[in-house]
Amino acid sequence: MKRGDVCELAGSVGVGAWAAFTVLAVNAVGGDGGPLWGDRSLLTWSLHHRPTMLSALARGVTATGTGALPYLLVTLAGVLAGRTARQRLTAAALGLACLTGGQALRYGLMEALHRARPPRLDWATAASGWSFPSGHTTTAALTAGLLVIALTLRAPRGGTALRTAVGCWGALVGLTRVYLGVHWFSDVVAGWLFALGWLGLCLCVAARRLPAAFFAPPAEPRTPEEHAPQDPGRGGRSRPA
Repeated sequence: MKRGDVCELAGSVGVGAWAAFTVLAVNAVGGDGGPLWGDRSLLTWSLHHRPTMLSALARGVTATGTGALPYLLVTLAGVLAGRTARQRLTAAALGLACLTGGQALRYGLMEALHRARPPRLDWATAASGWSFPSGHTTTAALTAGLLVIALTLRAPRGGTALRTAVGCWGALVGLTRVYLGVHWFSDVVAGWLFALGWLGLCLCVAARRLPAAFFAPPAEPRTPEEHAPQDPGRGGRSRPA
């Protein structure tokens, strides 16, 4: 895909995500900051479906959405995205800048909107700070998005199963926040929309600034037939009898 096409697609997706995020934010915190439609029912369902083993598994999954792991995975995405050492270093630095910048902007919005979390008695894990948008959800979605972009750049015709698994992980971290009772579902949706909008902006800027070769698909290996010399007997002329 050409740089212009990448920028146009990423920009369009990003604008749509930001628009949806704005609408959700106005509805979520414009009034008293209470739960939106579906928030309370999903929390109630979670409260009644928390066996010990499943709760422990959810806490393990949710822990992958914070700490050092997302930054290590984004660094790996940079290594996968580049072909040369310089490209890998550039991609890793840009990926980490995207993740760090997104975290800073998300934190600023969270402090400005100051939406309260669900009741503390419903929590099945520790949490702190305001609720909207969900931090774990945003971090995991940004990380998953950068990994999917890297895999797509280097293997555009393959790796579908791996990209799907990465995307499912990013979504699952957000869902565990609702299951564990520390976020409303609308907080999680806001985290997904924020991540999509921020990724769209970052990818659009990268497509304009990086060399065109960065977005070129990897060259396909030539087959042995393409290297073999032409058979002189197949030149199209008939051999004398």
